[in-house]
Amino acid sequence: MPQPDHISKLGVPPEENLPDDLKVIWEKCREKLGFVPNVFNTLSLKPQRLRDFMQLFNEIMLSECNLSKLEREMIAVVVSSANHCYYCLVSHGSAVRKLSGDPQLGEMLALNYRVADVSPKMRGILDFAWKLTKTPGEVVEADRQALRDLGLSSEDIFDVAEVVALFNFSNRVAITADMMPNAEYHSMAR
Repeated sequence: MPQPDHISKLGVPPEENLPDDLKVIWEKCREKLGFVPNVFNTLSLKPQRLRDFMQLFNEIMLSECNLSKLEREMIAVVVSSANHCYYCLVSHGSAVRKLSGDPQLGEMLALNYRVADVSPKMRGILDFAWKLTKTPGEVVEADRQALRDLGLSSEDIFDVAEVVALFNFSNRVAITADMMPNAEYHSMAR
């Protein structure tokens, strides 16, 4: 059974009505991916917010830091699993498959990250990401110390928290919009 065929229950502005800078981004997406991610289509309801989101996303998910791109995507999937965000589970699960070369890892992280064969360091990071998402008011110094004991610096802990925060934010927007992932994500890196 295929997923629903809408992009967003909040609607999507016609591409011809987009500002020119976003039209350029749409073309780059088509060249690189073969499609425009539905998150862009949905967020284009508020063009400046989309620009701001893309800048923040790129800074948190793609800039240089001690967390690899794969590790950041793994955190994204675990946070999205805790929030039951279908869009991000599918799209970032596909990124995990691509970056890891493991066709099963994304699904393990999505369904029960505790069954995934990851390093003790990554397990501690994912445990922290889950806790910060599900029970943020219960995060205490012992949680930060547990990450330090795994070798994370204060800057690394900050980076983890930013990824967790970004995906808690984006999950809530995606869920509110009932945003559907592009069908292409389902078959990528399989």
